[in-house]
Amino acid sequence: MARRDPLEDYRHLNDPARRRAVERHGGFFVTEGMVALQALLESPYPVRSVLATRRKAERVRRLVAGRAPVVVRDDEEVAAIAGFHVHRGVLAAADRLPLPAAGELLEGARLVVLAEGLNDHENLGALFRNAAAFGVDAVLIDPTTADPLYRRSVRVSSGHVLRVPWTRVDGWPGALAGLREAGWCVAALTPAAGAEPVDDLAARHPARLALLVGAEGPGLTAAALAAADTRVRIPMAPGVDSLNVATAAAVALYAVTRRSG
Repeated sequence: MARRDPLEDYRHLNDPARRRAVERHGGFFVTEGMVALQALLESPYPVRSVLATRRKAERVRRLVAGRAPVVVRDDEEVAAIAGFHVHRGVLAAADRLPLPAAGELLEGARLVVLAEGLNDHENLGALFRNAAAFGVDAVLIDPTTADPLYRRSVRVSSGHVLRVPWTRVDGWPGALAGLREAGWCVAALTPAAGAEPVDDLAARHPARLALLVGAEGPGLTAAALAAADTRVRIPMAPGVDSLNVATAAAVALYAVTRRSG
């Protein structure tokens, strides 16, 4: 049986549509940079290989410490393989793991983030970084949200996508009713004027809080809003419509964790 060429995992990284298809079909994902590599090595994801430029090779080998093959190439060759100049000098490929059941992540949890329709990988990565910063127990995403393990999401999250427990939830938004029945307060974050200020929600200090966020532009669907216990907003200066979704989530998470801290 012919040995798999590890470089195949890194070809054409500059083609997002192709990469999503290749990585999903192959059951793996790719990370970029030393910060992401460190997080990957500390995670349960099995590392397939690491591709490093010569300028990063010594540091990468020390960090990997024999746990995976390290392939070293000149900057120009790495760029030719990936399809772009890899400024951070290191790429790593890892196997995906089966997603846990939502119930498994919710058991014992007190604060979770629910994401609907987030298709921007940078926003998604920033959301995970903020979730880690404020001690979120898990992130649950709907079927239409982008892949948290896509390279750009992992990079923007500073590797926290590999640390914060997450899963994808089917049956959306019906699953939100199940959360409410289990005793969760589902709070939908929206800029709507009629929503309650997030500080009021924080003052009530729900024992189990699920913060529901949607994509910029369209926002949360009507069905998701209807399935929530309450709608909350971040008071802003006149003339400002809304915040970036990751920024809004960070402000709301700060408000609710500050009251409970």
